[in-house]
Amino acid sequence: MSKSFWPKSRRIYAKHSSFISRKFFSSQSSSSSSSSPSNLANSILTCTTAKQALELFHSVSRRTDLTKNPHIYSAVIHVLTGAKLYTRARCLMKDLIQCLQKSRRSRVCFSVFNVLNRLESSKFTPNVFRVLIIAFSEMGLAEEALWVYYKMGVLPAIQACNMVLNGLVKKGMFDSVWKVYGDMIARGASPNVVTYGTLIDGCCRQGDFLKAFKLFDEMIKKKIFPTVMIYTILIRGLCGESRISEAESMFRTMRNSGVLPNLYTYNTMMDGYCKIAQVKKALKLYQEMLGDGLLPNVVTFGILIDGLCKTDEMVSATKFLVDMARFGVPPNIFVYNCLIDGYCKAGNLSAALSLHSDIGKYKILPDVFTYSILIKGLCGVGRMDEADGLLQEMKKNRVPANAVTYNTLIDGYCKEGNMEKALEVCSQMTEKGIEPNIITFSTLIDGYCKVGRMEVSIGLYNEMVIKGILPDVVAYTALIDGHFKDGNTKEAFQLHKEMQEAGLRPNVFTLCCIINGLCKEGRIKGAVKLFLEKTGNRTTGSKINEMDRSSYSPNHVIYTALIQGLCTDGRVFRASKFFSDMRRSGLRPDVFTYIVIIQGHFLAKLLRDVMMLQADILKMGIIPNNGIYQVLAKGYKESGYLKSALRCAEDLSGAGIGCSNLNDL
Repeated sequence: MSKSFWPKSRRIYAKHSSFISRKFFSSQSSSSSSSSPSNLANSILTCTTAKQALELFHSVSRRTDLTKNPHIYSAVIHVLTGAKLYTRARCLMKDLIQCLQKSRRSRVCFSVFNVLNRLESSKFTPNVFRVLIIAFSEMGLAEEALWVYYKMGVLPAIQACNMVLNGLVKKGMFDSVWKVYGDMIARGASPNVVTYGTLIDGCCRQGDFLKAFKLFDEMIKKKIFPTVMIYTILIRGLCGESRISEAESMFRTMRNSGVLPNLYTYNTMMDGYCKIAQVKKALKLYQEMLGDGLLPNVVTFGILIDGLCKTDEMVSATKFLVDMARFGVPPNIFVYNCLIDGYCKAGNLSAALSLHSDIGKYKILPDVFTYSILIKGLCGVGRMDEADGLLQEMKKNRVPANAVTYNTLIDGYCKEGNMEKALEVCSQMTEKGIEPNIITFSTLIDGYCKVGRMEVSIGLYNEMVIKGILPDVVAYTALIDGHFKDGNTKEAFQLHKEMQEAGLRPNVFTLCCIINGLCKEGRIKGAVKLFLEKTGNRTTGSKINEMDRSSYSPNHVIYTALIQGLCTDGRVFRASKFFSDMRRSGLRPDVFTYIVIIQGHFLAKLLRDVMMLQADILKMGIIPNNGIYQVLAKGYKESGYLKSALRCAEDLSGAGIGCSNLNDL
C-alpha cells in the first residue's frame, strides 16, 4: 500500500466567512452570467430548503454537463448533508463518484475529496466526508474509503468507521482492518455492536476463531450484548469450517441468552448440516424453524433441495418443490439446477430433461449451469446428438457457453473416439473467444492416445508447453499409456521422469498404466517390483510412509494387469496370491479378472482350482457372461473334461450365442 494512505492528520480548510450569497435568478444578472457553473452552484446553496435545492439541481442537471461541473454536485450534497438527508446525499455522492471515475485520470478519491473540500460557503459541513466514506464502502471501493478516513484528519462518526472496517473485511484486507481499529480506539472511538460484528466476521474469514471468541467475550464484558447478527456470523464461520458441533453449541447459547434465531440463522445452520451430508439434522431444524413461526424463503428450499439431491434423496427433494408452491415461494434457477443435477447423477435423464422443459412455466430462463449439467448427463450415456442440440439451443437463447460446457462436449466425443467432432467443438470454443485450458488439452491428448494417434497427442502436448500451459497428471498419464500401447517403452518412462521432475505426483492411474505396459512387454518382474514399492507392500527393504501408501491404493485394474501378466508368464501360484490379496483388500474382482485367472489355471492344468473359481463367481453374486462361458467350455474341452465343457456350451446356447455342441468352440 502506498504511503499516501497514511498522511499526517490535517485540518480541512474552508473559508466560510468570506462567502457572499448571491441569488441565481436575480433580475440584475445577465442571462450568460446567471447560467455559469459557479452561479448555478451558488443558487443551490442559497435555496431556503433542501427540497428546493434538490429540485433546482435536477432542473440544472437536465441542461448542464455535470461531469464538467462537479462542484454543482458538491453544492447539493453539502446542502442535503446539512439537512441530515443522508440517504439522498449518499445517492448523489455515488453519482458524483461515477462521473469522476469516467472523466478523471487521477485516483477518484483525490478528485471527489478535492471537489467536496473546495466549497467556500456557510453550508460547508465536514459530514460530507462521512457520507463519502459510506458511499465508497457501499460501492466496494474499500481502499478509497480508507484513504478518505485518514485524509479527514478527524475521527468520523462510528457509522462511517464501521463501514470502512466492513469494506476492508469484504476485500480480505485484514492487516488494514486491525490498523484502522487500533487507530479508532487510539482516537477515542467507542466500538458498538456493529463494530464487534464486523471484527468477528473478519476473524471468522481468517479462520482465527480464538480471536473471534475473545472479541465476543470482550463485548459482553463491556455490556454490549450480542445480537442475532453476531451469533449468526459466528455460526456461519464455524459451519464454513465444518466445525458443526461448535456451531450447534453457539446456536444453543444464543437461545439460552434469549436471542431468537432469525431465518438467516436457520438457513446458515441447515446449510452447515447439508455441507457435511447431515441432511436429517437439517430437516429436523427446518421443522423447528416452522414451529418458531418463521416462513422459509427460496434460500431455505435451495439449501434443503441441494442437500437431498447430493445424498440421492430425489423423491424427498422433489416433494420440497411442491412445498414451495404451498408456501407461495417461486423456485429460482438454482433450485431447478440442483434437481436437474441430482436426476442426472442418479441416471434419470428423462426426469432431468422434463424439469428443463418445466422451467419455462415459471418464466425462469435456464442458465449456463443448467445446460452444462444436462450436456454432461447426456454425454455420460453417449447421447451426443442431443448434447450438441442443447449447445445449439444455448446459442438460440443467447446463453453463452463457458469452458466447462465446451470441455464436457469435447470429452464426450473423445470417449466415443470421434476426434473430428471433438476438434470441431474446440474450434467453436476458440471462435467464441474462450481459450482451451489444461482440461481441454488433457482431454484431447487422452482421446487421441486412445485411438492410437500418438503423433497428434505429442503435437498437442508441445502446443501446451509453447502456450505456457503446464501439463497435468491426466495429460502425462494419457501420453504414458499411449506410448506403452504403441510399444515405445523408452518414451513412456522418459515422460514419467519428466512428470516427477515437474513436481507432479503420479496417481494410481499413472501407476496402472506403467504396470500394465510392463506386463504387456513381458517385464513381469519389473511390474511386480514397482507395484510392491509404490503400494508399500514390500516384504523387504524400508517402508514408505503412510501418505505414499494412501496415494497409491491399488485398484482392481492394477491387480488384474499383474494377474494376467503372471498367468501369461506361467507363474499361476503368484497370480493366485495377488488374487487373494485383492480380495482381502476389499476389492471386488470383475468378470474380466475371473476370465484372466481361470485362463491361467487352465494353462497350468489346475482343474480343481478352476472349478472352485467357477463356484466363487456365483458365490460373489457375479452373473457369468458369454466370455466366461466360452473360456470355461473351451478350457474344459481342451483338458478332456467333456461333460463340463458340454454344460458350458449349453449355457452359451441358452444365452443365444448359438453354440449347441463342442465342435462349435
